[in-house]
Amino acid sequence: MTYKIAVLPGDGIGKEIVDQAVRVLTALNLDIALEEAPVGGAAYDQFGHPLPPSTLELAKNSNAILFGAVGDWKYDSLPREHRPEQAILGLRKNMGLFANLRPAILYPQLANASSLKPEVVSGLDILIVRELTGDIYFGTPRGVRTAEDGAFKGEQEGFDTMRYAETEVRRIAKIAFEAARKRNGKLCSVDKANVLETSQFWRDIMIDVSKQYPDVALSHMYVDNAAMQLVRAPKEFDVIVTGNLFGDILSDEAAMLTGSIGMLPSASLNASNQGLYEPSHGSAPDIAGQNIANPLATILSAAMLLRYSLNESAAADKVEEAVRQVLAQGLRTADIYEEGAEKVTTSQMGDAVLKALS
Repeated sequence: MTYKIAVLPGDGIGKEIVDQAVRVLTALNLDIALEEAPVGGAAYDQFGHPLPPSTLELAKNSNAILFGAVGDWKYDSLPREHRPEQAILGLRKNMGLFANLRPAILYPQLANASSLKPEVVSGLDILIVRELTGDIYFGTPRGVRTAEDGAFKGEQEGFDTMRYAETEVRRIAKIAFEAARKRNGKLCSVDKANVLETSQFWRDIMIDVSKQYPDVALSHMYVDNAAMQLVRAPKEFDVIVTGNLFGDILSDEAAMLTGSIGMLPSASLNASNQGLYEPSHGSAPDIAGQNIANPLATILSAAMLLRYSLNESAAADKVEEAVRQVLAQGLRTADIYEEGAEKVTTSQMGDAVLKALS
C-alpha cells in the first residue's frame, strides 16, 4: 500500500521546518507518496483564498496531512474569512478533525529550559486530548444584540453559546480512553461542572463511557484547579481530556512546562484516523528564511503521523529515538540553546536526525 501524504508548508518558517520532516519521512524507506500544496497566506497570494479547493481536495484524498504553520502580520488587515488561520479551521471542519492530541514531553536534557524547578518537571510526559470542533467556539446562536433582560437590559451585549451533543462527547471520550489504555492507564477529565450545565453533561457521559474501560482510572478536575496542578505537580497527570475552550488554554500552559513550544508536536484526527499533523508553535515570520527555527516539533509531528494515521509504530519509535539521540549529543537550535551546548541551524538539526536514523 502506498501512503499518500499532503504536505502543506504554509507561511513563515513553515517551509523550512516541513522540509526537514519530509527528509526524515523519505529516509524511512516506507512506500510514501508526498505531494505539496499551498495553504494560508501563501495560498491567498496565489489563489485569493487561504484554503483553495485544490488544496482541500488533496488533503481529503490523503492518508494524512503534514502541516507547517500559517500567518503573517501582512495579512492582518484582510477580512476574517481570508486570513491565513482560516485554512486550519476549514480543514478541521471539512475533514471532521474533532480530536486534538498534544503531548507535552520534557526531555531530560532540556530540564533546565523549563521555568519550573527541574525536580518538579523533569521526566514530564503527559498527553492532552482536546475536543476540537464543538463547544463555545462553534456553538450558535452567537453575535451582538440588545440585552432583553438582566442587570444591563437595553445595553448592547456580545454572546456565544457553549454546547455539546452526546455524540461529540462520546467520540472524544473514546479517543482519550484508548490513549490512556496505551499509556499508564490514568485519565483526568477536566470540566467546570460546578458552574456549567454543559460540563455536568460532559462529566456524566465520561462516567458512562468509563464503564467500557475498567482498566483505565478516570478522575475529574475543575479547570481552574487543573491549571494550578499543571504548574504545581504536572507529573501527576497522564492523559487529560477536555473540551475545546479549556483545552485551548491548558494545552498551551502544558507546552510551556517543557521550556520551548518549539519541541512540541500535535495531531488532529477524525473518526477514520485521518489526521493533520503540525508543530504547536506558530509561523514566526520574524525569523523566517534565517535557517534558525527548531524543526524538532515538526519532525516529532511526523512521528505522530506515522503512529496514528499510518499505523507504522516502529517507524515512529525510530524517529523519536533519533530526536532523543541528537539532544543527548548536545545539539540545540537557538530556542533551546544553553551554555555548553552546540548551537546548530534548522538544516543542521535535520542532518543530525537523519544521521541518528541511520
